[in-house]
Amino acid sequence: MPSDLHIETFPVGMLGCNCTIIGDPDTGDALVIDPGDEPDEVCARLDARGLHPTALIHTHAHFDHIGRSSAVSMRTGSGMHLHEGDLFLYENLATQAEWFGLTLPPGLPLAGFLKDADVIGRGRASVEVVHTPGHTPGSVCFRLAGPVPLLFSGDTLFAGGIGRTDLWGGDGRLIVRSIRERLYTLSPDTRVIPGHGPETTIDEERATNPFVQS
Repeated sequence: MPSDLHIETFPVGMLGCNCTIIGDPDTGDALVIDPGDEPDEVCARLDARGLHPTALIHTHAHFDHIGRSSAVSMRTGSGMHLHEGDLFLYENLATQAEWFGLTLPPGLPLAGFLKDADVIGRGRASVEVVHTPGHTPGSVCFRLAGPVPLLFSGDTLFAGGIGRTDLWGGDGRLIVRSIRERLYTLSPDTRVIPGHGPETTIDEERATNPFVQS
């Protein structure tokens, strides 16, 4: 019988971005979602499980989600991917960091762009891309199929909240539409792991989220 997938979420960086490792212990293949900071910690967790990422994938290009991904890429040899709509944010990482009094070097060249309905990864350690613009133009979520489906929602949908839209490229009406049309239509029992904070479910957010109700 195949082993269970290894799914591990942990906060990184000063803003507590949720980074997730999805790994297949039988093959060693993995994906890393939003390794935006603490590259030593990210790589140590991969090494501890004997996992190697086939890709580093990003829900969007705010600096806390992608600012130090280049260091993980260099150490693992894994390419970085995001939606093309956020390329302008990625190209301006240094400016983003300056808003918080930080310094970041330019990121490495990207390995490719994510598109809606793409499946990225290898074998069981793969996810479907769901484009959910609003927080940023290129915001995406990642859906992992299974007996209890998982959604990695980035900063689009939180437990009891939604992503802010007053930042560069944000659109308040668009994020509400993305949540209603792309996320609330998913199976109600879908577990949601946001880009910050605790997990929730689609059913819980449809019923109680004060910003967007179905």
